Amino acid sequence: MSVQQIFRGFANPVDPTPNELRAWAYHPDTIPLSSMPPDWDLLVSGDHLILTLFDLALDRNCPARRFALHCLYIYAADGIRTSFRAHPKRRLRKMVEQAEQEGDELIRIWAHNARMLLARPELFDYHDWCEGGLVRQPRRLG
Repeated sequence: MSVQQIFRGFANPVDPTPNELRAWAYHPDTIPLSSMPPDWDLLVSGDHLILTLFDLALDRNCPARRFALHCLYIYAADGIRTSFRAHPKRRLRKMVEQAEQEGDELIRIWAHNARMLLARPELFDYHDWCEGGLVRQPRRLG
């Protein structure tokens, strides 16, 4: 579980630091997602912040947990759909294994779906993976 910090804002919202993102995640009402730059979810779902987002998604008490989980779906899809030119396959596999061992049902569903997409890339649906469909309506693909 992460230590909560006071959120003092982003120095650069397009490129937040891990500490800024973590602090915001525990106080997301201070800057609502609707006021973030367009496609902010896509901007923060890269290698630089993915481990922070993963920790946030694992924390059942994090107010921005669903946003973090949404970013995990984007990250997995981006890596798999680019044949891991966008993100390291090893990092995704480690997160999936950790999610299976330590996560609750929502995180285990993400891990299952990431494994399914890896085995069957044709299961990719932009709405589900990149627009939050699998977060709003969690289900196991198969």
